[in-house]
Amino acid sequence: MSDTLTLYYSPGACSLAPHIALEETGAAFEAVKVDFATAEQRGGRYLAINQKGRVPALAEGEWVLTENPAILRYIARRHPEAGLWPEDPREEARCAEWLAWISSTIHPAYAHIRRAERYATDEAAIESVKAKGHETCADLWTMIEVGLSRGGWAAGEHYSVADPYLLVFWHWGRGQVLGYDMARQFPSWTDHARRMAERPAVQRAFAREGLPLPA
Repeated sequence: MSDTLTLYYSPGACSLAPHIALEETGAAFEAVKVDFATAEQRGGRYLAINQKGRVPALAEGEWVLTENPAILRYIARRHPEAGLWPEDPREEARCAEWLAWISSTIHPAYAHIRRAERYATDEAAIESVKAKGHETCADLWTMIEVGLSRGGWAAGEHYSVADPYLLVFWHWGRGQVLGYDMARQFPSWTDHARRMAERPAVQRAFAREGLPLPA
């Protein structure tokens, strides 16, 4: 495994999670921006890397990996010295639980608002999809708040790749699509985000992507 890792990302997208994880490892990697404004993700050059036309994609030489749960676990396992994958069986299970729930439920719920055209074509149906997405996200964001209300990190006492993945959705929560007052509505999650913002790896990833740190 001598090849340098290359992360294909778009600023503020869910690729922010592996971006942070790679920074946490301290290893050299290349960050390649995919410009969604020009639909670069749907162009032939990027589709040759990731036929799904989405970010993130992680390349190591000719080998390419997609999907955040797989990418995050690979980064953690490839760099065990960074301590990003829990050793304790229960913390490992909790970390895996977060990754599965975020990718299978929380992200798709958000996409029902942000990308409603994926789920309907009629204008009235699209608005209905968005409305249901808002309702679902409100419930899910509350569940995350409860899950983080114990303090500590997402998987337990130790920081893991679940934490940067959750930070993505905290960031989306404060964005224009949802427009939550994260500090007021989700104080425990905001405390988690602020502790994340103290980490140099998070600071470097946010700076590269041009994003404001949690405050």
